[in-house]
Amino acid sequence: MEDKTIGAAHGAGGDAPAEPGRRRALGWALGVAGTAWLGRAGAASRGPLDDRPVRILVPQTPGTTPDSVARILAPHLNRELGLPFVVENRAGASGIIGMEAAAKAPPDGHTLLSNVSTTLTLPYFYDKLPFDVLADFTPIGLVGSGNFALVVHQGLPVADVAQLLAYAKARPGQLRYASPGLGTHHHLCMELLMAKTGIQLQHIPYKGSAGATTDVLSGQVEVMFLPVQVAMNHAASGRIKVLGGTRLQRQPPYMDLPTLDERGVAGYDVDPWYALWGPQGMAAPVVQRYNALLQTLLSRADVKQELAAVGLATRPSPPAELTRIAQAEQQLWAGLLKGKPNLAKAG
Repeated sequence: MEDKTIGAAHGAGGDAPAEPGRRRALGWALGVAGTAWLGRAGAASRGPLDDRPVRILVPQTPGTTPDSVARILAPHLNRELGLPFVVENRAGASGIIGMEAAAKAPPDGHTLLSNVSTTLTLPYFYDKLPFDVLADFTPIGLVGSGNFALVVHQGLPVADVAQLLAYAKARPGQLRYASPGLGTHHHLCMELLMAKTGIQLQHIPYKGSAGATTDVLSGQVEVMFLPVQVAMNHAASGRIKVLGGTRLQRQPPYMDLPTLDERGVAGYDVDPWYALWGPQGMAAPVVQRYNALLQTLLSRADVKQELAAVGLATRPSPPAELTRIAQAEQQLWAGLLKGKPNLAKAG
C-alpha cells in the first residue's frame, strides 16, 4: 500500500519537473501518513483485536446449521473488522472435539465457536468431558432460532398428531424413529414427545442426518423430527407428511404449520437456537466488541435473509441473556435425561 501511495503522489504533481527531490520527499511523507492513518482506522474498527486471522470453529460437519451460521457471518465480520475469518470444522464425538479445541484456545478473540444448543446436554451422555459445557466458554451472543417438525412417512396411515399417538399407543415399541445420533434435536425432540404422551417408539440412531432422512423418505423408518425447512421441502414431494412444529408458537415463514401444543401435546416447546461463544476468560472489551457487531449484523435485512434461508429467525441478545437461556436449556433437558435407562452413557 505504501508503494502505491507514493506512486500516486508522484503523478499528482502534473508534468512540471521542478524540485524532484522535494516531490519525492513529499510523496514519501504522504505515503507514510496515509498508511499510518489507515492502520489507526483499521485498529479502531477492530477495537481490542489485533491483525491476525480469526478462526470460527464449528464442532459439526459442513452443511449443518452451525456451519451455515459460521459461513454466513464470516464474510460480514471480515468486511466490518478488516480481518480474515476462517471457518474450521472440527467435527466428531458429538461435538466434543471441536468444543475442546475452542475451550483450550487462547481467549484473545481470535478463536470463536459457532454452536447449537443441544451440546449443552453432553454431560447427560458422557461421564467424562474435557471441558465444562458452560463454565469453559464465554458467551458472546445468540444468532438465531429455528424450528423442527414432526414428520411421518407418507405410507403411515395417520393424518395428524392425534392419529399418530393413537397408532403408536396401540403398537408400543413397534414404530421406529430416526435421528443423527444421541443428543441431537432430532433425538431429544422425540424423547420429549414420548415423555409427554406416553408413547413408546424404537430409536434408530444414524451417523448423520443424511442417512436418517433418506430412510424416513423411503419408509425404512416411519417417524422423525426434521428442521422445518427440510421437512417442508420433502413434504412438497409427497414422500412425508408434516404433523406439527416444536415451538410453542407458530414461526415465520411457516405460519400455516400448527404447533404440537396446538395439536394436543400441551406445553410442548423446543427452541433450536444457535450462538457464538469464545474460550473462557475473554476480556470484556473483546466480548463487547463482538456482541455489538453481532447485534448490528443481525439487524440488517441481508443477514436476516441469509439466515432465513437456513431456517433461522435472527435473535440478537447481550451475553448475559445467552447465559440465562443456556442455563434454562440445561434445566429443561436435565429433568428428561437424568437417570433414563434407555439413554445409556456414551463414555
